[in-house]
Amino acid sequence: MSRASKLLALGVAAMLAAAASMAQRVDIETHRRDETITVEASAEMQADPHTVWSVITDYDNLARFIPYMRSSRVLQRDADRVVVEQTGELVFLFFRQPVEVRLAVVESPPTRVAARAIGGNLKELEGRYIVERLPSGYTRLSYSGRLVPDFDVPPIIGRIALQSVMSSQFDAMVKEIGRREAERR
Repeated sequence: MSRASKLLALGVAAMLAAAASMAQRVDIETHRRDETITVEASAEMQADPHTVWSVITDYDNLARFIPYMRSSRVLQRDADRVVVEQTGELVFLFFRQPVEVRLAVVESPPTRVAARAIGGNLKELEGRYIVERLPSGYTRLSYSGRLVPDFDVPPIIGRIALQSVMSSQFDAMVKEIGRREAERR
């Protein structure tokens, strides 16, 4: 391995280590009541709020780093209003369910993104991200959502599948924020 390759490998390793250490705490909870599934997630990290904002609103590239998301693309943009189409899957053991959603998104830069389903195979979906700078200097990213699928979700397995997928996706978002923050620094 050449000296330049070794330096590049060390630089990449250092950047990944820095990205992994940026998150102080990540929490996620899902609950199900009848057909309605709720999700609450948050992460506190050493990242500039603008970096967090750039990741959560990078709709056309979300599928590149979010597990179980096959595609995400902007269909229409008008100032702070965006229509986004996404496809993916809920997966757990033998349970596999394709998910398609068209979202009406309202951005309130640099602190809030609110979305609701306007099409796809979810009866209802409402969610929001909040980005806030904490007195400690950390940035908190919070997500809260409520969804009602338009397909059968087995009671226990469906909740576990959703918990697993949402945890993986939120964790991947936090890691991408950390990666971009490390690049920025």
